[in-house]
Amino acid sequence: MKKTAIVLVNLGSPSAPEKKEVKEFLLEFLSDRRVIMRQGLLWQMILRGVILNIRPKKSSKAYKKIWLDDGSPLSVYTKSLTDKLADQLTDEHVSISYAMRYGEPSIQNTLSKIMQEGCERLIVLPLYPQYSLTTTASVFDAVYDFFKKASYIPELCMISDYHDKACYIDAICQSILDFQQHKGRVDKLIFSYHGLPQSYIEKGDLYYDQCCHTTQKIAQRLQLQESEYIMCFQSRFGVEKWLMPYTLETLQSLPEKAVKSVQVICPGFAVDCLETLEEIAIENKNAFLAAGGASFEYIDCLNNTPAHIKVMSEILSAYV
Repeated sequence: MKKTAIVLVNLGSPSAPEKKEVKEFLLEFLSDRRVIMRQGLLWQMILRGVILNIRPKKSSKAYKKIWLDDGSPLSVYTKSLTDKLADQLTDEHVSISYAMRYGEPSIQNTLSKIMQEGCERLIVLPLYPQYSLTTTASVFDAVYDFFKKASYIPELCMISDYHDKACYIDAICQSILDFQQHKGRVDKLIFSYHGLPQSYIEKGDLYYDQCCHTTQKIAQRLQLQESEYIMCFQSRFGVEKWLMPYTLETLQSLPEKAVKSVQVICPGFAVDCLETLEEIAIENKNAFLAAGGASFEYIDCLNNTPAHIKVMSEILSAYV
């Protein structure tokens, strides 16, 4: 049997919730041509002269609100998820590790270690349920860049998405049902996905369609009427038009429409991170309540739960 290595890849986080580390992280992230397509001189002047002198301070404060003893939630949950999957492995020919697209452990360092251990077959699973050229494609770029300089290239298997996999849909639905069994139902269930510039969709990115498909699958499984839920998009950046409706503006508008209680879930995030724990569960919650809302509840991502272990195991079983 070929020696197989599985690598889970997530976005990454600063190494510490401090201005210096956040600045280093943002520089790497916002210098990616998949994230910001126009990486010309003008953008670099704006990035280095304006954004990196303003945004790190704000982001550092946000990270400090959610930082855990062992690091950022994204890093802690991704590592724990990987460790728990590794504990289930019974095949001595298969190993599993994780990497971050930005920050550490880097894709380059992780792949270097794997190849030194004699990997003959590599399976890469980006922890993005829905495909996007800004996330999934960027991971694939980094993997291909590594092997451009390698003397030996193993058999490669790249998993593009799992937005409609039954195991993933079932796990999200069960998390909603479990939460509502404990907390009760509310006026609206909000599905909030990370935003994307509209122009990227016009260039052929599949992300919006896959977000819609995920939402439809969940709604069908839960037998929700259209009036019971809303799909929207968060985390806008810059002045360009992004996918709509926007989560923040949607939440602020609901109380005047007699929607006083909401529950929010983010099916585009495998594990909780700054965008879910600070932006949604703190900032957006405060905005909704300030606009006249009475109850705002956030439903956690699957994180390192047994349900998520099962999802990952089922997805990978088709390739191992």
